[in-house]
Amino acid sequence: MKTRERDRTRPGPLATDPDRIRLLLARLDRAVHVIAAPAGPAVSLDPVPGRRVLATLGPLPPRALGSPDFRAAHGTDTAYMAGGMAGAISSVGLVAAAARAGFLAVFGAGGLTPDAVRSALVRLGTRLPARPYAVSLLHTPTEQALERSVVELFLNHGVRCVEASAYLDLTPHLVRYRVAGLRRGPDGRAYAGNRVIAKASRPEVCGRFLLPPPEDLVAGLLAQGLITAEQAGLAREMPMADDLTVEADSAGHTDRRPLSALLPVVARQRDELHRRHPNLPLVRLGAAGGIGTPRAVAAALALGADYVVTGSVNQACVEAGTAERTRRLLATAGVSDFDMAPSGYQFELGAQVQVLRRGTMFPQRARRLRRMYESCGGLEELTADDRAWLEGQIFRRPLEEVWAEVVGFFAARDPGVVERAAADPKRRMALTFRWYLGLSSKWAVTGDPERAADYQIWAGPALGGFNDWVRDTYLAEPGNRRIADVAHHLLYGAAFHTRAAALQHAGVRLPAGCLDYVPAPLS
Repeated sequence: MKTRERDRTRPGPLATDPDRIRLLLARLDRAVHVIAAPAGPAVSLDPVPGRRVLATLGPLPPRALGSPDFRAAHGTDTAYMAGGMAGAISSVGLVAAAARAGFLAVFGAGGLTPDAVRSALVRLGTRLPARPYAVSLLHTPTEQALERSVVELFLNHGVRCVEASAYLDLTPHLVRYRVAGLRRGPDGRAYAGNRVIAKASRPEVCGRFLLPPPEDLVAGLLAQGLITAEQAGLAREMPMADDLTVEADSAGHTDRRPLSALLPVVARQRDELHRRHPNLPLVRLGAAGGIGTPRAVAAALALGADYVVTGSVNQACVEAGTAERTRRLLATAGVSDFDMAPSGYQFELGAQVQVLRRGTMFPQRARRLRRMYESCGGLEELTADDRAWLEGQIFRRPLEEVWAEVVGFFAARDPGVVERAAADPKRRMALTFRWYLGLSSKWAVTGDPERAADYQIWAGPALGGFNDWVRDTYLAEPGNRRIADVAHHLLYGAAFHTRAAALQHAGVRLPAGCLDYVPAPLS
């Protein structure tokens, strides 16, 4: 792809003004020479006879960033991935648009019913018969039947890559997906037909994906006839994941750890385990969380990431499965406009998600629900004021009607959930509160104007950084934010800043105005 900015750039005399220098530095397909000049360093695309060369930068196309093994394994042009956003926010359309542009993207199957997942898989198979994509597998500890159903759909529809997220431990269903795709190649080595891109933010969880699956889980699958004896044997020769995304402070479920602290720890952990198990394939490491500007991409790669994963910035793209009203709200966010709130998927465990605070009252309302849950043994123990608040502002209907809807919902999704709650008032309370926590994200997706104050929008500070970076460019307008444009400029800008950093490391000081990549419309 070319940008209009690149088209305006032509070899010529020495560049000394910041704008011209920036344009020449953006010629990533060409070597750039920094020449000594009377007024200070100048830049040229060609050596200048009789002038001293202070530094030379080789070409650095965006496709050269990151691990070539990642590109080869997933069949992409770049080491870049648009991560999964639950509830089909990373939609079929978004995944297809990314794939056509040479990027890997993850369909957000988390939170969907099996029927909705099945429909999406059919559409993905039709629109992308020969292009790479992945589908998210979101761990829901209270709904094991749902996880099992989704894994069976993946196997039946030939899904060859999943992004496994929110796992604190491995489950039989995830292990089944991985092991059921193992085969022995002609060279005698084990090969994984079902690729797993794990996402984790704790070293102890990362370790589980860096090693083969537990033998007891594999034995259980073999006993049930869900894998073959050969596959059970091959499981000892393959780690649980091909790629491990180290997730720092991010949208949705997050431990809010800084990438600069977390990634080196996991890298050392990975390398130490590989030294102890040299026959296992080396797991590639990705960086996620806070990836919203070219400088952030360049920094993640400089830390040693094999690939980068974006999230929040993609939710504001036109292909995202969310309403225009919500996308425009996201496009106004600054880096401080985010907050933590109770998770709907893991409400009982006390897990939290990072959400947009600007323009919505969801975070404070969800936290009040959590306080009620912690202080009461069931809905029957609510004070009159709390009950009035719930029925008047949160549910906008009697609690009994809400519970009836909960029962109807789980009757189709996982009947055992309601059965287990029949004799447990605390459990019924949690499921009732999850009605609001679940629907609040759907109201944001559909842009329900009656529920604007209750929008639950998963997003993180990376989006605020992105908005600041593109403030005076064509990408400031949400209608211009397309997944391919965003990915292209993040990578192109990362290569730009990597070369600029090389000059600074060589002791060359150029005017500050020339060292910031500015996105221009793609031609």
